[in-house]
Amino acid sequence: MDMIKTLGSAGIIPVIVIEDISKAVPLARALVKGGLPVLEVTFRTACAADAIRKIKAEVEGATLIAGTVLTIDQLKSAREAGAEACVAPGFDPMIVNAAKEIGMPFCPGVATASELSQALSLGCRMVKFFPAESAGGIKYIKDLLGAFRFTGVKFMPTGGVNLSNVADYLAVPEIICCGGTWIAPKAAVEAGDWAKIETLASEASALCRSIKG
Repeated sequence: MDMIKTLGSAGIIPVIVIEDISKAVPLARALVKGGLPVLEVTFRTACAADAIRKIKAEVEGATLIAGTVLTIDQLKSAREAGAEACVAPGFDPMIVNAAKEIGMPFCPGVATASELSQALSLGCRMVKFFPAESAGGIKYIKDLLGAFRFTGVKFMPTGGVNLSNVADYLAVPEIICCGGTWIAPKAAVEAGDWAKIETLASEASALCRSIKG
């Protein structure tokens, strides 16, 4: 999988936390139907790998990304479950190298120039900027690009990104996509309000298309 091409074509990546495995498939179907087919299933819960496996088997059109991958065991578990790429909130060279060894596209998280420089030195072409708003937001990314634009690095800001500011992020050419939890709010998932989640996904998808064309 070409991670930059796939995530860049999606524009907005729903970051979903699945605590109840029975919610995985209807949640994914609502997001895909709403126009957001690339889903980041976070390894914040014990059933993350099972959720990826189940969605991959039952939801046509869904592309599964494993998020919050913090250990080599989680990396391997994500691959075995069928994830096509992995994303981390921080930079750990051991995980980056392990991902390269097994051929798993991997996007590490960075929040400083030093972390970005190290990620680039290990061959990472795309990084997650996390936590985006708390770490300085768009201004900080633009400041980083002042020194690193020549590298061709691409960004996926996540953390505090929502419908009110995502357009500003996506207007920066080097920001190819944004991750967000607002598309699948916890209360709606717990209530099984798939119609609401589909609507939120449709709004986000329409906004993305208006920006990226």
